[in-house]
Amino acid sequence: MTTEIIPASTKAQALRSYDVADFPELTGREEDWRFTPLRRLRGLATGDGGPLGAAPSLTYDALPAGVTVGAVDRDDPRIGSVLTPTDRISALAYGRFAKAALVSVAADAVLTAPARLRLAGAGAEGVAFAHTFVEVGRFAEATLVLESTGSTTLADNVEVHVADGARLTLVTVAEWAADAVQAQHVAFRLGRDAKLTHVQVTLGGDLVRQYATVNYAGRGGDADLFGLYFADAGQHLEHRQLADHTVPDCRSNVGYRGALQGAGAHTVWVGDVLIRAAATGTDTYEINRNLLLSEGARADSVPNLEIETGEVAGAGHASATGRFDDEHLFYLMARGIPEAEARKLVVRGFFAELLDRIPVEDLRERLGAVIEGRLARAEAGAGVAAR
Repeated sequence: MTTEIIPASTKAQALRSYDVADFPELTGREEDWRFTPLRRLRGLATGDGGPLGAAPSLTYDALPAGVTVGAVDRDDPRIGSVLTPTDRISALAYGRFAKAALVSVAADAVLTAPARLRLAGAGAEGVAFAHTFVEVGRFAEATLVLESTGSTTLADNVEVHVADGARLTLVTVAEWAADAVQAQHVAFRLGRDAKLTHVQVTLGGDLVRQYATVNYAGRGGDADLFGLYFADAGQHLEHRQLADHTVPDCRSNVGYRGALQGAGAHTVWVGDVLIRAAATGTDTYEINRNLLLSEGARADSVPNLEIETGEVAGAGHASATGRFDDEHLFYLMARGIPEAEARKLVVRGFFAELLDRIPVEDLRERLGAVIEGRLARAEAGAGVAAR
């Protein structure tokens, strides 16, 4: 006898489970996976994840006062308190990680400097699993930076609990090696009057799929989710968000921008906002903009709103994808700026607002240099081809 699985018609009805067996095998026909090239996920898309690879290593320099980093077993009561997997790969990662990294910011601590951590892949052979739990205590104020580099095939979950009255700026940078594959779920839970700013930067990897969810545990929760991504030829970069408004008088704001260049460059942005019946007074907005820098690149952008109450402060979304504005280029070139430099200035301006959201000057400057370097390589390649 065959059991028919009926897809959920709303995000509120979506399957949530810690057991990978509860999720059917992926076919690519599912709404949440129709943009993802499953064949490029290596062992992540198969039943058990395939041969086990080496887990990425976590390193950090001196930590500011009020921050500690350690490791906990999966039976720690905090694990799973924020995140419940909503897809097969997240459930697979939840069931197979060895130890979870624990990053703690003490209650009432006000960090005088950002805490910076680095996740380094140990090779793309086999599938690696990881789990991270970040806790920010009541009324604490902190900036955390998590940078990912190296080669890997990784499925990982990140849980972030921001307690009542706390303020967190979290910057995540995926600057993986060219052969890396990652499928990640980052889950946030905000306490009463908690404030979150998440800046997600994705530049490296062969295929990177990142899913961020926000849940509110008390009134006055405030979440800003910003993203910056740049896809080169052949890269697949996919970003999904779900702001799940379950309590009254909370806010969410999502703003992602991406640039694409080269044959086969593909980006996906799917922004979901769910305003449940009890979440009166919600204020939410989401916007995605994509800049196509060459032929052969493709950007998919899908904003969604599900509203179960008419008593909202505001709810809206927008999406735009286009090529260089010829008027901008003409304006700059008419003032003696060469075309290649003019293009760099346009892209720099396109990303400037989001780069300015990163409160770490040397990181902000380095990421800007990486983006300009990609543009320079593309221009050099075009020049060689023309000759």
